[in-house]
Amino acid sequence: MLRKRLLILALAAGLPTMAMAMPENCPMEGKGKHGGMFHRQMNLDADQKRQMRELMSQQHTQQQQILQRYLDKLPAEERQALQKEQQASRDATHQSMRKLLKPEQQKQFDEMLKEREARRQN
Repeated sequence: MLRKRLLILALAAGLPTMAMAMPENCPMEGKGKHGGMFHRQMNLDADQKRQMRELMSQQHTQQQQILQRYLDKLPAEERQALQKEQQASRDATHQSMRKLLKPEQQKQFDEMLKEREARRQN
């Protein structure tokens, strides 16, 4: 039982990362470290790229739903502790990122975070 809970917590810890990284930073999206490597190697046309993005988006949604089913099985106190830890981690990362930005970029970053938080709440 403890092992199962630890697995669920480990999966849940990755949820914010998945939410922020997929599909926006997916190599298939043409962004991120490997910037569209799959598209270039496979020489996909525009329609294939669009269809691939749709499939990746569907897969991302399915992964989130699967993870959420397991998170829903956690006791309320563990879910709350997990959410607090995730929020603290996000806040620390955002503060570090913000320090790297120029003042005008910081304003834009703050607005972006507000919009993202509003979407996350829905």
